[in-house]
Amino acid sequence: WKARKYVVSTQSTGDSIRQDHIRRIEWEKKEEERKRKEKERRLREEYQRRMQPLGKEDFDLVYHALELWRREEVENINATKSGPERKAALAGLMDEETQLIASIQRHKLIAKTETNKKKKKGFLDRCAAPKEWIGFDGMPTKMDTPYTMRAKDLKMTYESLDKRYLTREERLDILLQLKLTVKEHDCKLTKDIVELIDREADLLMRGTKEKNLEGLRQRISTLFLQYIKTPLFNPEAANLLKVPEDPSSLRKNIYYCRGCGNYLPSTDFELTTNARTIGRCRKCKDLDGEGRLREDFSRYRSLLQSIRETEESYSDSSRIIFLLTEADLRYLAENIWGAQSVLSQWEDTYDLTLVRWNKRKEWSPWNCILLTNEEARAHSKLAKPEEAYGTVFTQKVKYRHILGKQHFASMPKLSDYMNKNLKNVNMPLPSNADKVMFGG
Repeated sequence: WKARKYVVSTQSTGDSIRQDHIRRIEWEKKEEERKRKEKERRLREEYQRRMQPLGKEDFDLVYHALELWRREEVENINATKSGPERKAALAGLMDEETQLIASIQRHKLIAKTETNKKKKKGFLDRCAAPKEWIGFDGMPTKMDTPYTMRAKDLKMTYESLDKRYLTREERLDILLQLKLTVKEHDCKLTKDIVELIDREADLLMRGTKEKNLEGLRQRISTLFLQYIKTPLFNPEAANLLKVPEDPSSLRKNIYYCRGCGNYLPSTDFELTTNARTIGRCRKCKDLDGEGRLREDFSRYRSLLQSIRETEESYSDSSRIIFLLTEADLRYLAENIWGAQSVLSQWEDTYDLTLVRWNKRKEWSPWNCILLTNEEARAHSKLAKPEEAYGTVFTQKVKYRHILGKQHFASMPKLSDYMNKNLKNVNMPLPSNADKVMFGG
């Protein structure tokens, strides 16, 4: 009776169940096409990152692919060979893996060189950039100061040093200009630069080949860059260098690295939310990751950023998500939630997200649920999820919340401690101060 009544009511409004069904099918086709294109785009980007790695994240992906290949080869050898034949195959596999690691390291060295060039260029551009502000008429205003003009001259001199295929007279003119620039100040650094300039000029007059002067020219460029980064010679550099005004502050917050045995500042260590000791520095962890673990956190890095952006939209001072790292989020998704949607058991991590279980409370490992993006949008519309889902399902979710709270037991205290310290600062804070403080 209700079904007939619903059909009659929909027909009276000019809309039938068949039309609803057709619209549903069209929407599913569009969603399927969108997912297919999104997956193709992601695969293209991942292939590009593997073929031309540039940053640390790209090389982590390459090492992760190498580890997957090594494990597959080891399993194949163990399943098909035995005895001396197996040992010989494993030795050959190790030699091949060594060659691949050497190739990756060569690419890494090239990428590091290119990155350093970009950093140097960015530093020089920021030093030479004019001061800019918005005037009373709402139009941007730019002005060069004596400091920025000095930085611009030093930048032009440094760029002329890196020019190639110059004649001997042109190179001598550049060296003479550099010599006049650094002789304005008398110190050990400028004396070393002048000595190297005289040495190159003498070798040029003797007809030395260009390839034999590359090392000497690199030393001159390096020392002149150090000259540019010195605030005494380039006052504009003082606004960009991360050097404390009080040198005695460098002695504070120094910790011992158990890996390399060096004493390093606290900024060189990366801690998880449940860490009890300092442990090893970032360099030691990266080296261990390249040689042994070879983990790829790119997926969880993007997932963490997505959750943070979602939490910012709530505007309710959510803090805990900004304390988590990629490793914490990976443990939460894989070890506690099984790396699959609780509702549909979907396992593609690129389609999964962690949303609030109760949207009236801030996000935390004990107030979240792992769902697909479509399921998450539907779940966010529920005012009381305990009433919408069954008792068995709710108990399953609550059990996962207990596991999350046990693992991240120190997080509420840490969040309250950082929030208390933020409120004790005797200065006016913006409305989004929590996000700035906690990395949002």
